[in-house]
Amino acid sequence: ELVYDLVFKSMKRILTPNYIYVIEMKNITMGSTGITVAQNGFGALPLQRVSLDEAVKILRRAHEGGMRFFDTARAYSDSEEKLGAAFFDGWLNREDVIITTKTTAKTPGDFWKDLETSLNNLKTDYIDVYQFHLMGQCYRPGDGTGMYECMLEAKRQGKIRHIGGTAHKIGIAEELAASGLYETIQYPMSYLAEDREIELIKTCNRNNIGFICMKGLAGGLITNSVAAMAFAAQFDGLVPIWGIQRMSELEEWLSYMDKTPAMDEEITAFIEKERQELKGDFCRGCGYCMPCTVDIQINQCNRMALMIRRAPSEGWLSQHWQDEMKKAEGCIECGKCLPKFPYGLNI
Repeated sequence: ELVYDLVFKSMKRILTPNYIYVIEMKNITMGSTGITVAQNGFGALPLQRVSLDEAVKILRRAHEGGMRFFDTARAYSDSEEKLGAAFFDGWLNREDVIITTKTTAKTPGDFWKDLETSLNNLKTDYIDVYQFHLMGQCYRPGDGTGMYECMLEAKRQGKIRHIGGTAHKIGIAEELAASGLYETIQYPMSYLAEDREIELIKTCNRNNIGFICMKGLAGGLITNSVAAMAFAAQFDGLVPIWGIQRMSELEEWLSYMDKTPAMDEEITAFIEKERQELKGDFCRGCGYCMPCTVDIQINQCNRMALMIRRAPSEGWLSQHWQDEMKKAEGCIECGKCLPKFPYGLNI
């Protein structure tokens, strides 16, 4: 929470009058699901860091401002419960909002346990898109795991409407997109994306798969929301989910609903400059590598130099972070973080 506060308090969003805006809200149809939502979705992971009352206020304001797509997960502690309290405790009709959540289950037993927990937390009898979370393989019928069969049975029972998968590794995402088994794919996508990742969006469009765009700000490294929005808005079939923790952040994304930044020469040149600065391997700050066996804050230590340069804050130079950075010298190279890490960095 401290890290999150430091990053967002120090971020300076760049708003230049010369940027081109399109005065029109874009609606996105998510492939074969037929689900159509406004161009900005709500990423509910950060809501686990705020109180229930504050989360309810933020979520209801998001809906009032035009957002209809809300993404959460069993892994996000009480995020599902906050969505349930905000929307389905007598405030909204169920069909007025699209909810996606995820399971990290690796066995059918855990799948059904997670699904029932999510339904109870969300106060609903169905989930619009149910996703396998952080997939390490493309589950298929008859592969021996029984996992895809669970999705089919849950869909037959009416407990889920559509089947999705999330991946952090491009190879897994490509396999999902080519399989014909998944109606949506969730993958990290920002203006720092490589050509191969852009091609994934095109593949999803060709195969009529909805593309859910996570990490549109590259874990906090991107501080220009205008450019981030313009990049995402240029693609058909792509719904970006912006991680939101504060009302001020929400209002920023809501401001782009009817006044959407469009790619122009200035934004294109800016993005190219950003790509040159950040090209190659960099830490997205996802934290999947942790916990560390010797208590190193691996993700923040890995990207500290970038954060100090791109989101300068005196907080990064506090005694707390001096002490945390010192811990990195005590790495015992046990390697236990490496199998958990989705991007292939030599952390």
